Amino acid sequence: MTETVVEPKPLRKAGPQCRWEGVELHPYKELDSAPFKAISRQTLFSDPRLLGELRYFEIEPGGYSTLERHEHMHAVLILRGQGTCLVGTTVHGLRPHDLVTIAPMTWHQFRASAGEPLGFLCLVNSERDRPQLPSPADLAAFRADPAIAAFLDGTAAA
Repeated sequence: MTETVVEPKPLRKAGPQCRWEGVELHPYKELDSAPFKAISRQTLFSDPRLLGELRYFEIEPGGYSTLERHEHMHAVLILRGQGTCLVGTTVHGLRPHDLVTIAPMTWHQFRASAGEPLGFLCLVNSERDRPQLPSPADLAAFRADPAIAAFLDGTAAA
């Protein structure tokens, strides 16, 4: 007996915003789980045969993701908008088509500029560890660097 393979239909972007037909829009994380502001998530692809998951995040103007690190790595491709990211101890400006690779156990955070949303694809393992948040000592070490302190305060130039 031959197994019937059902090929999935392509996901189609719906309208001018970065929303995909038939894909549920989720909050970024549970409220009060970690500090973040004005960010949503859509899971575009998840299949155990590939062991990966492709997600789309959109950060509203002035919003930001959680400052965190994990044992898994990320590949982040900026699709729209501008902003900044902290990767390790370096702040980078972001614009469409930039690719950011985040190594395991590397602190990272993304921030949208004040004028427009920042939208990006994020490729991760389908099975992931829970994020680790910085301790007060970690935050103090970050704040000792003026560029990182400005980034964390949302005053760094994009």
